Amino acid sequence: MKSDRLLSILLLLQTRGRVPARELAERLEVSPRTVYRDVESLSAAGVPVYAERGRHGGIALLPGFRTDVTGLTTDEARALFVLAAQGAHTALGLDDALGSALRKVMAALPAPHRPAAELTGRRILVDPDRWLSGPRPAVDLDDLHTAVFTDLRLRIRYRHSGETRLRTYTVDPYGLVAKAGTWYLVADRRARPQLFRADRVASATLTDAPVRRRPGVELADAWQQLRQQVEDRPAGVRVTARIRRERLDMAVRILGGALTGPPRTGDTNGDRDTTGDGDYWAVLDLAFPVVRAVRQLLQFGDSLEVLGPPEARRMMADAAAAVTAVYATDPPPG
Repeated sequence: MKSDRLLSILLLLQTRGRVPARELAERLEVSPRTVYRDVESLSAAGVPVYAERGRHGGIALLPGFRTDVTGLTTDEARALFVLAAQGAHTALGLDDALGSALRKVMAALPAPHRPAAELTGRRILVDPDRWLSGPRPAVDLDDLHTAVFTDLRLRIRYRHSGETRLRTYTVDPYGLVAKAGTWYLVADRRARPQLFRADRVASATLTDAPVRRRPGVELADAWQQLRQQVEDRPAGVRVTARIRRERLDMAVRILGGALTGPPRTGDTNGDRDTTGDGDYWAVLDLAFPVVRAVRQLLQFGDSLEVLGPPEARRMMADAAAAVTAVYATDPPPG
């Protein structure tokens, strides 16, 4: 609707200052001609807005002009009270600020919308942590949070997965990303994007040198590139396993990141239990970075059997034998 578009233009100009007409058009999914017509409509309504032509031109409001905009719809008001990443506010030390902001929004809402917004806050809860993920290590984001807003290079001491010693890197930060409850620093190292888990950063020190980001690259661009690299990374070992159907739902929750496709179920082609007890099995296609990683499947006990490849079966057999040996003798005294 045109009224929503005019309000969006006004909010963008108040937040950003001068904005090129083409950028406004892209954000609002209209043509630049429509943007200029909307600017004329705002001006006719008494809003001190003007357009500057030229390479460095754009649409802007007269300096000092502000307006209280409270024309939120019911759905927009409800959306503000669905806290999609509650852990993020806590980690960044913004819980008090968030509560204060929501109280101000509530006070500014039109009276008919307040009950729906308040009810949404009591009826909708989003927990970003996965089931059975275990306790997460405490993460101090203060230094990283400061670094991404100062536009200075950052020197970090970092421990990679599977290593005990710390490495020192000088990086150019783009920002912080919270994914499934885990915080990551997205930064360039030697002009190439790299992910650093925040809970593995032992220390972070700001340097005096200005940040050297790649021209035209924003946090969202760097994150998309890194995420694609992770998702497209070829698996080192592809494993086929079968699991009793009553354990299938739990296996999917726990092994979701290793699954390469949906479970295959049925009572033919060897899916029937060969012990004759009448239970059925589901077949899982999994991918692990190394053969050693298949040992995590031991947690399902005799409810899961690795079918192949042979080296994965041997790894499971060796690991199971080692566990059996531990319990074959009495525990040491004391």
